[in-house]
Amino acid sequence: MFAIVSIAGQQFKVEEGQQIFVHRLAANVGDSVSFDAVHLLDNDGKVTIGTPNISGASVSTSVLDHVKGDKVIVFHKKRRKGYRKKNGHRQSFTKIKIESIKA
Repeated sequence: MFAIVSIAGQQFKVEEGQQIFVHRLAANVGDSVSFDAVHLLDNDGKVTIGTPNISGASVSTSVLDHVKGDKVIVFHKKRRKGYRKKNGHRQSFTKIKIESIKA
């Protein structure tokens, strides 16, 4: 059984027991979080598609950790002008585990 669910503005294909990284959630480590924006459910070949969401369906997760991603270097340069600007960015992520998918 899998589902396509919107979490923090992005869509993920999730299965029970799976661990994924999503954009930082406002939840503490160990909290359980439920998401109701389920767009598609596949239960052993029986597919249910929502318009846009499936009413009554939800995905319950637990927060495992808050981590930072790899550093991305942003470098701007204009040739022959002496203009250079270097900047870095590290995105904050939340590691969650999919506990159950309820139809």
